[in-house]
Amino acid sequence: MRDFGSISSVSYAVNVLLLLYNSVDSTLKNPNTSTDTCAYLVFNCFLAGCSYTTHAFATPADTDPDTLIYMNFMKTHRCYDAIPTSSKLVIFDTTLQVKKAFFALVANGVRAAPLWDNKLQCFVGMLTITDFINILHRYYKSPLVQIYELEEHKIETWREIYLQYSVNRLISITPDSSLFDAIYSLLKNKIHRLPIIDPVSGNVLHILTHKRILKFLHIFGSMIPKPRFLQKQIREVGIGTFKQIATVQEFATVYDALTVFVERRVSALPVVNEQGKVVALYSRFDVINLAAQKNYNNLNMTMREAIASRACCVEGVLKCYPHETLETVINRIAEAEVHRLVLVDSDDVVRGIVSLSDLLQALVLSPAGIDALCS
Repeated sequence: MRDFGSISSVSYAVNVLLLLYNSVDSTLKNPNTSTDTCAYLVFNCFLAGCSYTTHAFATPADTDPDTLIYMNFMKTHRCYDAIPTSSKLVIFDTTLQVKKAFFALVANGVRAAPLWDNKLQCFVGMLTITDFINILHRYYKSPLVQIYELEEHKIETWREIYLQYSVNRLISITPDSSLFDAIYSLLKNKIHRLPIIDPVSGNVLHILTHKRILKFLHIFGSMIPKPRFLQKQIREVGIGTFKQIATVQEFATVYDALTVFVERRVSALPVVNEQGKVVALYSRFDVINLAAQKNYNNLNMTMREAIASRACCVEGVLKCYPHETLETVINRIAEAEVHRLVLVDSDDVVRGIVSLSDLLQALVLSPAGIDALCS
């Protein structure tokens, strides 16, 4: 049972609204809940145009029962169960300037924010680091030319331009939906953040991610039988991406990396030297450092320079090896709270990527006969 413990708003401009809240142990539906007026006006909206997903899938009759353990676990737990006792949520009004929105993401240490349209009186989408990457890639010309669109565009202006080339409806899920449905929605729609929205009040309760789901499984997984296939080696189970691995050379430019992000739709790039050995990992989240350091006008810098200038200290690359067991890989990802491991051989040459999407597909969806990662 949870409640909004405290909600505060931060103003960046006349038409800016950031909502941050911490949820504590009581109920969102409690009529005695105390909520400040500003937050109440924003959260109690009509979700016209917002979508919810519920799927019923039949398991193949000849499936090995041992492979159904995680699938059944996810089917019997709701999205509400995975909401942490306390978390932060930032909400942007669509009239906020894009530049200020990304600065706000950095300042609050979050990677995405639901978008509130005051005219429509509902949530209309999400602003993520992917938007920042697309803006930089689309409008960057040279270090000598300022990216006017980033400086001046409002979120609603960017969405009008972006929606001409992409279907960008809000994909959400209800608290009572199963975690199985959440995993399907995340993987099928190739998204990394899924808002949990109360269909009655319109409240955004939490932003569900692959990492949150795996952490939930990691915490409560000891309560269920451990599948035998966890002891198989990665090379045996074939979980991961092993062909056409997207990488970037350490002397390539940041703009080159952004191009790969946009064209290949990957979430991270192993940075390799001339011998093909991995020397770093550059993720979509690292791109937000360009906003934090206000050097997004210099995308001609090399990957080596960009990695050296990262605000946070990243020690080495989180890797795994073909001979390691699936259980070892899952534990390493869960404990490090990362989205993927780089699969390398004994010479540190990149041989594949094992991501959370790959794991959730193999452990949860494949036993149900579903391949959500298939294009």
